[in-house]
Amino acid sequence: MTRAYLAWAAVCVIWGTTYLAIRVALDTIPPFLMGGLRWTAAGSLLIAILKLRGERLPPRSAWASLAALGILLIGFGNGGVVWAEQSVPSGLTSVLVSTTPFWMVGIERLMPNGESLTLRRFAGLVVGFCGIVLLVWPEIRVGGSGGFLVGLLATQLACVGWSVGSAYARRRAREENVLAGVAVQMMAAGVCLCVIALASGEWAELRFNARTSAAFVYLLLVGSIVGFSAYAYALKHLPIATVSLYAYINPAIAVLLGTVVLREPFSARIFVACAVVLAGTAVVRTTEAKANANAPVIRRAGPRPASPGRG
Repeated sequence: MTRAYLAWAAVCVIWGTTYLAIRVALDTIPPFLMGGLRWTAAGSLLIAILKLRGERLPPRSAWASLAALGILLIGFGNGGVVWAEQSVPSGLTSVLVSTTPFWMVGIERLMPNGESLTLRRFAGLVVGFCGIVLLVWPEIRVGGSGGFLVGLLATQLACVGWSVGSAYARRRAREENVLAGVAVQMMAAGVCLCVIALASGEWAELRFNARTSAAFVYLLLVGSIVGFSAYAYALKHLPIATVSLYAYINPAIAVLLGTVVLREPFSARIFVACAVVLAGTAVVRTTEAKANANAPVIRRAGPRPASPGRG
């Protein structure tokens, strides 16, 4: 269990930094093409690593479901975030993605044998959501049209795809090698995004410079391979409500980096909003820890999933 929480902590930090890297890479790399190249390369590298370790890929009979997971988790989940950052600041994008826990917990609750939503956990989510509203509302009032609203909708589409994929991932076969499943998901999503990039004419716009190349390599190695694998491990071993809390930690890191590196706006309101979000995270997290300590046998019925997903 300690390893699972360490993996979760890695996700919180790593994916908080990827918002900055995505924004930097977008300076010369079109959005769908960035995702396609990133995830195809990440999947290929992960497959090569698995081969060197003598591990097998999932059977062909599992590829269709893994491809569906990859499209949901990476194609929608990550593709929507990248698209949004064309018109929404990186820090604000991360906050909009913080609605993921609500989508995840709500969808999980509707699933057969889904995890229950306790009153205290719900209260923590409400507190966190209030912080999100405080952070986003002025921007919606001032710039709530055109590109900003498109970016806002893109983040929510990303949240829905990610949440549905995560719920489905937890119900897949226990026997499957986690990293092998992740590799197939990456490849499927990468190929899908590359096709979309081709259809939209993005290949003609592709350029690299030192800054965007460094950001792309960081996204590929750290954000994709390390981050996705850590999420996979955490989702396999921890309750979905706990794993979803990474979406509350990421904004604090993303807002800080966006302010320091990209000179994105920062104010007392943003500081208070982040504090409220983190307070909601603390309520939910401590509630989950107390529940595990006092009633460790009360868990969702049905088999624990072995294959995860994230993008």
